[in-house]
Amino acid sequence: MLLTPHARTPRRLKAAALLASAVSVCLVAASAPAAPLGVGDRLFPHLGNPGYDVASYDLSFTYPGSNSEPLQAVTTIDAWTTTSLDRINLDFAHGKVESVEVDGKPASFAGADEDLVVTPEEALPRGSWMRITVKHTSDPVASEKRDGGWVRTTDGLAMANQADAAHLVFPCNDHPSDKAMFTIRVTAPDGYTAVANGLPTGVDRAAGATTWTYRTQHPMATELAQVSIGRSTVLHREGPHGLPVRDVVPTKHLKALEPWLEKTPDQISWMESKVGRYPFETYGLLMADADTGFELETQTLSLFERELFTEPAYPKWYVESIMVHELAHQWFGDSVAPASWSDLWLNEGHATWYEALYAGEKAGKSMEARMKAAYGASDRWRAAGGPPAAPKAPDPGQKISIFRPNVYDGAALALYALRQEIGRETFERLERVWVSRHEDGTATTADFVALASDMSGRDLDGFFQDWLYGEKTPPMPGHPDWKSMAPASQRPGE
Repeated sequence: MLLTPHARTPRRLKAAALLASAVSVCLVAASAPAAPLGVGDRLFPHLGNPGYDVASYDLSFTYPGSNSEPLQAVTTIDAWTTTSLDRINLDFAHGKVESVEVDGKPASFAGADEDLVVTPEEALPRGSWMRITVKHTSDPVASEKRDGGWVRTTDGLAMANQADAAHLVFPCNDHPSDKAMFTIRVTAPDGYTAVANGLPTGVDRAAGATTWTYRTQHPMATELAQVSIGRSTVLHREGPHGLPVRDVVPTKHLKALEPWLEKTPDQISWMESKVGRYPFETYGLLMADADTGFELETQTLSLFERELFTEPAYPKWYVESIMVHELAHQWFGDSVAPASWSDLWLNEGHATWYEALYAGEKAGKSMEARMKAAYGASDRWRAAGGPPAAPKAPDPGQKISIFRPNVYDGAALALYALRQEIGRETFERLERVWVSRHEDGTATTADFVALASDMSGRDLDGFFQDWLYGEKTPPMPGHPDWKSMAPASQRPGE
């Protein structure tokens, strides 16, 4: 995710409250008292659920032709149990559940905070293969207390599920540590086009409606799911080594947006020259007529605000660097997902790094100057948001607030320090090995520290402890003259 400058204008204050507070699941049935669970994430304690490992999701949405009415939906989850279960907790918090089946048999269910708690007829032993089918609605209209999940565009819908909003759209194990394969079906009236993550596997037309089916070829975290429904045009072009590139744009803005879209294949080639082959089956941009205040790296189909490309105030180099930021996330954050949300710096720090590197190489915007400026602000960022690998919890009612400068330029600054410490050649090899070794998986900060130490032939535990967890910014290797400005509360005379 990249929070863009226009997010801070008064017109977009609504977007700053994204992922505000909890909403309740509306249920038509109830079981014995149920309790919410979680996988113990430090920043989102009740996100995700223990006891099972999801293998695949099959999502089916029927769009009614209006983005102010609930979609009819069916979510099917195939999973392995990792312990014996007499109840199954799913994350789900903004829809009406009509029925639940476990292995084809009706199951009772109840809501508990943001969990849907399912009780099968019989307990499931450890190592069982289970199929959970939930018939439900998916409400695109945000509650007064919470935003996120579906994004209402001028002509339909898109998704923005980061960090914890996929369960506002469909029942799931909503934590990046549990990646799974996805099949997504969308039925919409004639005149609409639906696109989702992955590649198309079928288009069926009947009785004034069309059903599109998409399937991923690589596992995906729930927060990266994407569905676009709108009066759109899908553009196709070829990327490096025959990679299919497809973009989704509002038809009425096609002519204005095409010059930007044609840049993507060369940007993919540039990223491949830095870190290796693109990790997925396709890529493209979803340009939405929506007011979000951010861009988002949804897997294989990154979400962008259309206005980013049509607002003349944004310099060309700046827009292109943001395109590369979200593209870089396909390696850092999507293919290699964070094991916990405290590992967010691995996503945003790397995406910011390649954004800045691209701006330096293509537009002459000095990486060193950007990092020196970041160093000057780093102590303030750490005081406000915590060190890069130990970010402070989100502000009350603003779960998106974990996306602070400390995990963007603050984390990129730590990568710059690492390159200064171990040398450019070793750093560049580290980047390639990192994305290759953890492709299609999840990784932790400790994994990165261990790999960097191994590849440099040095114990870097102390270096990373200071740069990733220290309250104060350490001295910059090779730049002893760089100074960080103290937070206002610590300045002399204040």
